[in-house]
Amino acid sequence: MAQDLSERELLRMEVEQLKKEVRSPRDPISKTGKEIKDYVEAQAGTDPLLKGIPDDKNPFKEKATCVIS
Repeated sequence: MAQDLSERELLRMEVEQLKKEVRSPRDPISKTGKEIKDYVEAQAGTDPLLKGIPDDKNPFKEKATCVIS
């Protein structure tokens, strides 16, 4: 699609996108950082990457080991 447009049309689309981005509300990182931290801490108890997966519910756990002697 972009190949069919002239350089002027592409620049116009870029300007329109930048105008949309300028209008979007922004929050300070001091506020959003605290919200993210609080969310992560609240979800940490159920996060399998932090807590691990119980052996009885892990579908990827090896059923048995193979020893070649």
